[in-house]
Amino acid sequence: MGDPGEPPEGAPEGGSGSDDEYRSVVFDESFVRAARITELSADERLGSHAPHPVRHKLGLGALASLPRQALTLLLLVVLAFGAAVYFGVTAPQREAAHGGGTQLTAALTALSGTDPPPTVDPNNPFGTLPAGAGYADGTAGLGLPAVKAGTAHFSQSQVTTALDTVRRYLEASELTPSVLVEGETSPVRQLLAPAEQSQFDAAAAAPADDQHHALTGWMVRFDPMKVALATDTVKVAGSVGVTELDPSTLEITGDHTLVYALRPAGVPGSGPVSLYTVRREVRVDLDHNDVAYAQLRVVDSVEQAGPTPCGAAQAEYLQPQAFGAAGAPGSRPGTVDPADRAHPAWESCAAMAAPKG
Repeated sequence: MGDPGEPPEGAPEGGSGSDDEYRSVVFDESFVRAARITELSADERLGSHAPHPVRHKLGLGALASLPRQALTLLLLVVLAFGAAVYFGVTAPQREAAHGGGTQLTAALTALSGTDPPPTVDPNNPFGTLPAGAGYADGTAGLGLPAVKAGTAHFSQSQVTTALDTVRRYLEASELTPSVLVEGETSPVRQLLAPAEQSQFDAAAAAPADDQHHALTGWMVRFDPMKVALATDTVKVAGSVGVTELDPSTLEITGDHTLVYALRPAGVPGSGPVSLYTVRREVRVDLDHNDVAYAQLRVVDSVEQAGPTPCGAAQAEYLQPQAFGAAGAPGSRPGTVDPADRAHPAWESCAAMAAPKG
């Protein structure tokens, strides 16, 4: 056997070979760090009353061999990932919780007038409107109610905000020249909830008279290649009502008669001017999330518009009779007065009645 007094470096070259059988075992630094127990240092043994001169390491397996900086970085990554997951799940969503299935249903009735339609004085185009019909200029004629209290589940402030959002939608969709005769659609789209924007985009890309993809269901618009405004002023008469549909939904309805002074596109201001009348009923829903983000969902839109020839394709643009074909005499089942809001707006093609005071 080798001399127990041999130095720790091992026997000198040519010395005892009794340790040859252990030379295949290499106790390198990684092996020592991975050990589950370590011997206490001399200072630790002198200052400790522990019965065992060793300490146990945590069972971290491969992690125990990582440098302290690497462990710290790994811990930070895990914490960051956990925070991202938590806030991603708990953050409020902009889209309404129950608004994913909301879809506009639209209907448009053409009101056929006389052929040719009457013209009006370009300097006073609305002078023929009955004085007692209650028309006012633009927003002043919308008939927005004064909010004096909230509802059971919406505060007064929330109702006020909802009405202001609807006012902006009505202004954009019925009164804004760039939407009426310049082909703009973004002023209307930006007020819609995300749940409805895909339907709106589909209608803008491929308008269809299928009650869901008529672009004229979202707004009043005329073909800019055919129609121009004789004046930016729009005469409006009607009202807006507010009810709480359910604990999470406000329902706001608008019923208005709008009169536009139109002339052919490209014709000087002294050209012929005629009036075009639209009665428009819209129903708009807003939940708490919609109110917070000043957005809305247009649920129903029903319009009567004329004078327009019966059978005219109006999914993309309204078609004033002044600049199109005359209506067929046999397609006029009865008269409809668009200023008479006492009757439902949903009608088949009809003859347009003369305005009444």
